[in-house]
Amino acid sequence: MPHAIHQVTVYCASSQDLDRVYFDAAERLGRAIARSGLMLVYGGGSFGLMGCVADSVHRHGGRVHGIITEKLAALEYARETCDELEIVPTMRIRKQRMEELADAFIALPGGVGTYEELFEMLVARKLQDHDKPLIVVNVNGYFDPLIAMLQRGVDEGFMTADVVALLEVVSEPEQAIERLG
Repeated sequence: MPHAIHQVTVYCASSQDLDRVYFDAAERLGRAIARSGLMLVYGGGSFGLMGCVADSVHRHGGRVHGIITEKLAALEYARETCDELEIVPTMRIRKQRMEELADAFIALPGGVGTYEELFEMLVARKLQDHDKPLIVVNVNGYFDPLIAMLQRGVDEGFMTADVVALLEVVSEPEQAIERLG
């Protein structure tokens, strides 16, 4: 039986130098999270898509739980206006806390950190360490090469189609939240 969804962890870019289409998607995701009554759990940063999602959740009346490392907080990257802000010693602990608090995971476009977090949760789901929803928002076709790579892994026998099916792909941010309802 599926769990009730109260908190959603969002993985995404911390980069500021992105096309506006990605920021628009982050804003829309934040609004949808807030309107659905979910709490955002995220990396605690104030820049890039991370900061944009958090700002949007906050602006639309939602709650934000950020988790950031001591190193990043010392560099003033932390979003101090989080409803809850945890400062932890390492990235490993940060990821662990984000996983523990999540009832579901959503990935917006991002870099290697986003990929690492997404794949770690996909592997954990494959191994049945959790059964939480794992959704990718394929903004502007950003994840098309990743989806093709996963399909090639199936075609070449490196993985089975049921593993790829654990990762739900949607094209619009609002669809990710609708899938959780």
